[in-house]
Amino acid sequence: MKAVNSSMGLLEWLLIVALSVLWGGSFFFVEVAVGALAPFTIVALRVGLAALALNIIVLAMGLRMPRNRQLWSAFLGMGFLNNMVPFSLIVWGQAHISSGLASILNASTPFFTVVAAHYLTSDEKMTGRRLAGVVLGVAGVVFMIGLEALEGLVINTLAQLAVIGAAISYALAGIYGRRFRNLDCSPLITATGQVTTSAIVLVPLALMIEQPWIQPLPAMEVWWAVLGLALLSTALAYIVYFRILATAGATNLLLVTFLIPISAMLLGTAILGEQLEPKHFGGIGLIGLGLAAIDGRLFGILRRSLFPNRRKASPTLKEPPERVD
Repeated sequence: MKAVNSSMGLLEWLLIVALSVLWGGSFFFVEVAVGALAPFTIVALRVGLAALALNIIVLAMGLRMPRNRQLWSAFLGMGFLNNMVPFSLIVWGQAHISSGLASILNASTPFFTVVAAHYLTSDEKMTGRRLAGVVLGVAGVVFMIGLEALEGLVINTLAQLAVIGAAISYALAGIYGRRFRNLDCSPLITATGQVTTSAIVLVPLALMIEQPWIQPLPAMEVWWAVLGLALLSTALAYIVYFRILATAGATNLLLVTFLIPISAMLLGTAILGEQLEPKHFGGIGLIGLGLAAIDGRLFGILRRSLFPNRRKASPTLKEPPERVD
């Protein structure tokens, strides 16, 4: 397997920013659509249109979807954890909380990933640095929700817990997706397969439960939001995601999590007129510190800046090789 370059050039940084806008924009698009369309209908349109677009891309690139039944079962499991559950919980949650707050809560995904990896894998155990990151991240989530959550489960608290549930599902999807390393399947095919299986399940479910044809016809801006959600925040976002993953690795790709809440907040406040409370900014600050602790590079730079001669004091110690994804 070819090693991935752990450093990023200007192009990779621009793609990171672009991906944060695409994924952060999903909260904005949902906020526009959620007032006119039912939750399952929004999710079904998102994965249905995205699956159509990705399958067209696969055909245009001369690729073919596999016919292995075991592989399609894996696609279904990945789609359940990575699309069906989190998309539905986030859309339902955003019917009751702002897009900016939803994106901040969703930024807790890496912390749940660290915890899940410790218990469900043999090679990604929790370290002291990662544990510090988890503690900071959970503190940020609790800080944002507030102690009033302990007074009773009101609808606003349930909506916030739904988005946290989506973050947990994303974390489990990351662990589940490790099995695709050993399968003869390209990342684009994997993405197309999981979105396609999600559409196969969710489209009939939305038609059966919500009967969208009896609802009033939404305004044109709602349809534009749905198209943006499907084509930009899902289909195009997958393409950008795998481009970064191929050149910069998964560790660098994690940096996008810093920027997604900022993108969503800027879109929500600039276009929707939303306002966030001071505790939400405090929460995202704690989450940012937690992510920095998990990533480790920022603290490494600070340590080398503050203690430039520390390595000279122990000349026999060698720096461990840098880990690449």
